[in-house]
Amino acid sequence: MKKWKSMSAGAQKDPLHGRTLAAILQELVDYYGWEALGRRVEIRCFTHEPSIESSLKFLRRTPWARAKVEALYLEMRHDKPAPLVFKKR
Repeated sequence: MKKWKSMSAGAQKDPLHGRTLAAILQELVDYYGWEALGRRVEIRCFTHEPSIESSLKFLRRTPWARAKVEALYLEMRHDKPAPLVFKKR
């Protein structure tokens, strides 16, 4: 019989837990677009010939930029309206 590990209290409360940087960045680009993203987080990889690949390389090597992107993601998630959930009658 397999035993399931329960998530630690920290992992349950961390809104970034289980999200890859690539998924976070893609969601930000889909929501804001490159131009608006470059205005919100002023880094060159968002304003000059932006691409997911080059941005990921930069963000993985630059902790301060990654922190800004993650903060913007959390802000976006907070501002986004919750998806509608319809209850079965």
